[in-house]
Amino acid sequence: MPSRSDGERTCHVSVMPDEVTQWLIEASPETIIDGTYGGGGHSRLLLDQLPVGRGRVIGLDRDPSVALRVESETHDPRLTVFVASYEQTPKALAQFDLAHADAMVLDLGLSSDQLADRERGFSFTQNGPLDLRFDPENGVPASRWLASHDEKQIADAIYQYGEERFSRRIARAIVARQRERNPVDTVDDLVEICRRCVPRSRNHDIHPATRTFQALRIAVNDELGILERTLAAAPGWLSPGGRIAIISFHSLEDRIVKHAFRDDDRWEILTKKPLRPSESEVANNSRSRSAKMRVAARRA
Repeated sequence: MPSRSDGERTCHVSVMPDEVTQWLIEASPETIIDGTYGGGGHSRLLLDQLPVGRGRVIGLDRDPSVALRVESETHDPRLTVFVASYEQTPKALAQFDLAHADAMVLDLGLSSDQLADRERGFSFTQNGPLDLRFDPENGVPASRWLASHDEKQIADAIYQYGEERFSRRIARAIVARQRERNPVDTVDDLVEICRRCVPRSRNHDIHPATRTFQALRIAVNDELGILERTLAAAPGWLSPGGRIAIISFHSLEDRIVKHAFRDDDRWEILTKKPLRPSESEVANNSRSRSAKMRVAARRA
């Protein structure tokens, strides 16, 4: 359900906005799902391309602060935002007595608003509680997740979801602190462990905590499970010829999207290779540099 707003405005810059708009609007959609609403940039651009007074965009986001902000803003009446995972798209459609959408976009990256919120723990450059949940009102924060899992489970998650080669060292250090009754509760606690356990890379491009924070965020939010279930069900949510554009930011996500499109006969792949942001976009928005976008359509 849409919620009341706290009045804060977004600082998020949407990734690959021109590409998303081009590929989805080509299908002449009337109902569009923005499953990762975030700052609303993709939704606004898509609404601008719909015929005046026609069509609708249904936004979903697990972060309650997103819908709170939307209600404080003056926005197109054709836009409705729900506090929900994109996995719940059928429930959102049902609110409008619809069975299908004509287009869908998923931007799987973190928003700048989430990174800027100290209380969420997404950015390892700012200390705060080690939470990492998209929806802070549900689920278990990362600090409690670590406290409730053993060394092997922690190491396996960091390796599987973060592709971190030093996952066992990190897990060992986390569990050692727990045994000393000094658990890992804050961002700085975990960053300090990663600095000690992960040798600095030669090119210094990747912070030693990057992969571990990614892994815990994925585990706490069940990101890959939700993505896999969504891709398996999404052909049933789209009208024949309806398109889905998915922007991913690391190899685990992109691999899931690639294989789902390839292995399900209900999808027609429209982008044989993933689209990448332009040089000018990367220059203006450095967070877009690792983005990959794949597009598919539901076969008629």
